[in-house]
Amino acid sequence: MTEAAADITEDAFLGGQLLLKQKRSGHRAGHDAILLAAATEARGGDRVVDLGAGIGTAGLALGRRVTGIKLSLVEIDPELAALARANAAANAISAEAIVLDVTDDAQAFAAHGLVSDGVDIVMMNPPFNDPARHRGSPDQARHTAHVATEETLHAWVHAARRILRSNGVLTLIWRADGIAEVLAALSRGFGSLSILPVHGEAGRPAIRVLVRAVKGGRAPTRLLPGLVLNDESRVPKKEVRNILEGRAVLQLAEP
Repeated sequence: MTEAAADITEDAFLGGQLLLKQKRSGHRAGHDAILLAAATEARGGDRVVDLGAGIGTAGLALGRRVTGIKLSLVEIDPELAALARANAAANAISAEAIVLDVTDDAQAFAAHGLVSDGVDIVMMNPPFNDPARHRGSPDQARHTAHVATEETLHAWVHAARRILRSNGVLTLIWRADGIAEVLAALSRGFGSLSILPVHGEAGRPAIRVLVRAVKGGRAPTRLLPGLVLNDESRVPKKEVRNILEGRAVLQLAEP
């Protein structure tokens, strides 16, 4: 076994429906990406972009659930983009992996076919740890994947707004104590927000928020009943296991 091969693991997601190779060190895919995919609605023919896709977990999980989407996985790290491309091929999911900085300008996006007002759905799990309160990892890739600057969320939402068509949908996951930042970033150009708090345990503050926003939407903001991940024994609840194993979705859109 080569040193490079030893640095790669293959892990099962969606109850084994999705097998993904990822680096043993650095950022590792987890529940956040699967929750994001479960909260993202799509139908065949939709142009979907996963910003900051990493190894492709969220986008490919959506692609496994919804056939026929036109999926682009955008990732700044060439190594991770290569893994995302390989993971798409290995799972027989049609997707392109693009090496691109989410904060690049419209011209850079257009050079990769991501033109303004040309996308139906954007999904994203941006870096969200506050550098003032989070000790960054010495691993640069892990640090980049986890730690946000003051401008991170605004820059990522701006990129999503630029490529989304009118009434296109953005779905994102962020840390719950940063909800004010989310609302501020979405206040320009987005509306019809649906917010789902995610709690690690019942009776404890939310740890994440999943947010669905519509470009140009005008409906009132909806705060949904919270999702509790674990029971009293800190074991994932049945409804959560169904989501993580690909048997259920999270309904953020108004019925």
